Amino acid sequence: MKIKLIRHATLWLEYGGVTFLIDPMLSEQGVNPPIMNSGNDLRNPLVSLPGPVQQWLEPDVVLVTHLHQDHWDAAAVELLSKELPVYCQEGDGKRIAAHGFGRVTEIMDNGSASFGGVALTRTGGHHGTGEIGELMGKVSGFLFRAEGEPVLYLAGDTIWCEEVQQVIAGEVPEVIIVNAGGARFLSGGPITMDEQDIVEVCHAAPSASVIAVHMDSINHCLVTRDVLKQRLEQEGLSGRVAVPLDGEWI
Repeated sequence: MKIKLIRHATLWLEYGGVTFLIDPMLSEQGVNPPIMNSGNDLRNPLVSLPGPVQQWLEPDVVLVTHLHQDHWDAAAVELLSKELPVYCQEGDGKRIAAHGFGRVTEIMDNGSASFGGVALTRTGGHHGTGEIGELMGKVSGFLFRAEGEPVLYLAGDTIWCEEVQQVIAGEVPEVIIVNAGGARFLSGGPITMDEQDIVEVCHAAPSASVIAVHMDSINHCLVTRDVLKQRLEQEGLSGRVAVPLDGEWI
């Protein structure tokens, strides 16, 4: 298994002989407006892609955890071949197909699918709490399994919650990718994992390798890489959690 963080939650994953492009946000720096009610007016994405976009346009399959703009944007719709297979959560397929993608597979709630010998199982989560969590809508994570590969858990846009805890306890993933950044609005709590949530993940999965992404790219993600690294060092967890830079392979 090899993982490259492209930017934010956009990943290039080589797993079980299959290349996955995950949550493609391919917009140029600053072309999108700020996330409103976030306390700043910085335009998104905050940073450019770490190289020419063309190198990420020919995966074997695209996986979209949910359809928020920072995970599936207009640039991805425009640039990706409409012949590519796209896997998504239940309920998102029609919107993806409406853009001309002809090979869309929805993975049902608590369901599974496979591609090229890689089994994908959809997992749940909470994209925040209370009214904000309800407004953010359904999100998904995915478990990856393939012969000769570690069990990989892509948690998706979720906070630490019962669903995440159950996946870790029940499936015992060997590698966990968490969407950090502590994304939030001026009111309410975080809608993605903050420093404390990632500490909880580490304590719940003491033998797993954790990879933290989803930072320093969108204006309402307030937990930066530096903030997270400082907390991990305080907790003695620096060796457990990889915090890759954009363009870095793990």
